[in-house]
Formats: sequence, structure tokens, C-alpha cells
Amino acid sequence: MVLTHTTNHTYSHPFPTVTLAFFLRYYSPKLNPFSNHVLSTDTIDSHVDATTGRLHTTRLHMKKGRLPSAVVKLLPSSVTGGGGDKSTYVLETSVVDVKEGWMKTESQNLNYTGVLSVIEQQHYSTTPPDQHGSVTATGSQASAVPRPLPANTFVTTTFCYQSRLGSKKQEKVAPEPTETGEEVGKRRFGDWISGWGAKRIQSSIESIASNKADDQIVKSRDGMGMVLERLRNNGVIAVLRELKRREGKLTVTAD
Repeated sequence: MVLTHTTNHTYSHPFPTVTLAFFLRYYSPKLNPFSNHVLSTDTIDSHVDATTGRLHTTRLHMKKGRLPSAVVKLLPSSVTGGGGDKSTYVLETSVVDVKEGWMKTESQNLNYTGVLSVIEQQHYSTTPPDQHGSVTATGSQASAVPRPLPANTFVTTTFCYQSRLGSKKQEKVAPEPTETGEEVGKRRFGDWISGWGAKRIQSSIESIASNKADDQIVKSRDGMGMVLERLRNNGVIAVLRELKRREGKLTVTAD
């Protein structure tokens, strides 16, 4: 079973500014206070396709946390790794087409995917969701006739939640005299799964995660909004120079 959650939102900023804010949203908590949970961001690949002119980027984010706290409380520590602070890796891919005015992104967790796989897909566009097809249909005319830059950017966000916990059949159903402690732990986990029912557990995990989606989306939009306002009020260069100065990465020389 896959549980999905889709929302639409409109940013009152032009497409180039919104796409830039997307790539800067984890730059620093000073720029986006809602990004305190992001420990690091590394760009794995970034290139422009010579044929389409589209920008393809792959980034790896390391974030605090691993699973929703309610899920951690629900499952045995042998599955979640016990208490304490944990971190998880999130793989983010994006494609930007400046000429056609759209950006598609996808983020997916790389840890604990057997317990819960979360995929976030976003589609940013200069046109509302119900008019996406009209962009490519009039693309040839748009390239010949200059158009004013739309004031708004529309984004559709879809979260997909899937748990596969307990999907594999347990081979051992009874203790063996030569079982090690690890094997006993696995058998007990199998008994726990059997008692609850794999489908029931998977559904509970997916529901818990989905219920947190609205809160996550609000924080994400608030963070993007703060970045966008700073870019609009101060400009890109001024914002980046100020951040580097605060972090001690920019040396100011006197004339």
C-alpha cells in the first residue's frame, strides 16, 4: 500500500527567484531558520543538458532525525536503533527548464526505507496546475515572441509514503538450541510482526507519517517564504555576501 498526500501552493514571486530560493533554502539557518534540522548539503552532480538546456542537479542532504517519533515508539528498538539522536540521508534530484518555465524535484530518504520510504515530488511552474500542458503547446511561439515574466510561481507537492515492514516471510518459527542472541532477536521480531499483522503495522506507519505532512509543508513554505523575501528586499549578491560575512568566510578589505 502507498499513501499519498498532495497540495498546491502559489508563491507571489517570479519563477527565477523561486528556483533560486529552492537551492538556497538549506544554505544556512541564518537565511532560513526552519532549516536547523539540516546538518549538511553536498552537491553530487550538476550539469546543463546541451540538447535541452535544462539544469540537472543531484544533492545529498544529511538531516536530524530518522523516523516520526510516534513510529519510533510503536516499533521495537531492534528496528529503529533505539533512542538518542539519529540522522538520515535524503537524496534530492531536480530538473530546471528556464525556457519553458518549470522545475521538477524529487527527494527520497536513504535510511530506514524498509520501515518507511518517503518520496516528495514537487512541480514548480509559471502556470497553474490545470494549465501545464499549454506551456509546451505554445513553446515555439513563446520562444519567438518575448513574454513578460509572470509574477507568480505555482507549485504542486506530493508526498508518497510506503512501509514494507514485515513483508518478508520469517523463516524461523521456533527457537533452535544453537540460536545466537541476534537470531533470537530476529525471531522475536517475527513473532511481534505476526501478532500485529504486517498490513496493519504498515498502514499505521504510513498514516502516522502522512498526518505529519501538513506540518512539514507549512514549515517548508514558511522557510521558502523567508528566503524569497530576503532575496526580493536585498538582492542575491547582498544576501550571499552578508551570510558569508556572518560565517567568517568573507574577508572585508579597506580601500
